[in-house]
Amino acid sequence: MKKTTGVILFPLFSEYELTVALSILKQGNKPITTIGVSSESIGGESDLKCLPDCTIYDIDIETLDSILIPGCMDISTLFDNDDLIEFIRRCDQYNSEMIIGSISSSPYLLAKAGILENRKYTVGIDHEDRRQTGVFNEDNYCDDLVVQDGRILTARGRAFIEFGKRFGQLLNLEFDPHWYG
Repeated sequence: MKKTTGVILFPLFSEYELTVALSILKQGNKPITTIGVSSESIGGESDLKCLPDCTIYDIDIETLDSILIPGCMDISTLFDNDDLIEFIRRCDQYNSEMIIGSISSSPYLLAKAGILENRKYTVGIDHEDRRQTGVFNEDNYCDDLVVQDGRILTARGRAFIEFGKRFGQLLNLEFDPHWYG
């Protein structure tokens, strides 16, 4: 069975941050599974409605070799997502080789799950807001737009093109990077 990329969906997720990565996954013939925090229709920040294939409660983690996590405009929408954070933690613990791509504000979820503790990362949250969350290891923060530390890829939202390309490269997909400028 060919492993899939799990695309995490939660209310007010940022659609544009996924566009290039999703296009590259399609170009590289990489199957995806959309994974929602619920089975209901989930609206993104531009009101695009998505019906997930499954939820964080019923996905078989064994079918995944990677997860892709968008950010959102208002990070406070991520604060009370303990079940989502636990799901991300389980994915990381289940498969120590699982590739995780996280953009914009969503590295907050990785930090909260303990995945960024000993890894270099970037995030679309300024220093004061990172400090206030109390979950980020500031010693490992990088001011770069895209940061890869092993199998973990983080990026700021405005770097969504480079993020998508790097995610495809991490998965060893064949795609034409010139499609994306």
